[in-house]
Amino acid sequence: MFDSFGTAFATCIVSSAPLPRLLWNINLLTMHHEDDVIIEQHACYYLTFNVVDWIDIFVRPVFKQIIVESLNHFQEKKGLTIYAWCLMTNHLHLMAQADQGFGLSLIANEFRKFTTKIILEDIDAEPEIRRNWIMKKFEDASASLKLLDKYQVWQTRINPVYIDLKDTDSMSEQLDHIHNNPVRVKIVSTAEDYLHSSARDYAGIKGLVNVRIPDVQEAQFVSGNIASYKRSPRNLS
Repeated sequence: MFDSFGTAFATCIVSSAPLPRLLWNINLLTMHHEDDVIIEQHACYYLTFNVVDWIDIFVRPVFKQIIVESLNHFQEKKGLTIYAWCLMTNHLHLMAQADQGFGLSLIANEFRKFTTKIILEDIDAEPEIRRNWIMKKFEDASASLKLLDKYQVWQTRINPVYIDLKDTDSMSEQLDHIHNNPVRVKIVSTAEDYLHSSARDYAGIKGLVNVRIPDVQEAQFVSGNIASYKRSPRNLS
């Protein structure tokens, strides 16, 4: 399965052109709702990428790896600074910021196109019955939105929430919400035990995705988060 993923990912990297400067402020299809607009293109936002019909596509390692490698690719090549992330079975939480010279709206849209192509190319990893069911869902989602693409993997909205990096209380609250997703649904007992999340980085364990933990001058909450993640179990009521 991973050999197939590697080929598909390499193809997407080769065909992925640099983000054009002229497109920074385009009102993209995926940003057309008034409450789904990223106003400050270089500010930090909490984004949620949901799979259409809440399909549990990320239960298989091959599709989890697609997201991991894609996040690292966009961090390294597309000017995306990632502060936190958590991949669940049917959605991705992301706290991120676009570097100067890039726009977060365009990066988010490019990320969905990039991952969609690889997911569709690697869908053969699914058993035939489930594969046909998933592809029908993707096709129906695209048809309902009257899109040109035959298949739609991601929902159109990403529900951006502005994050003030200087507001340590707010940022810490959002980090807790992101990292404790797998704890709330009882996948793990502590956030740092979940492999596909940046909670491990905030607990002093190197994670799968290259994240930036704000320095002490930018946000004072880091040491508190590390201490809280090391306490087991956490009170989530």
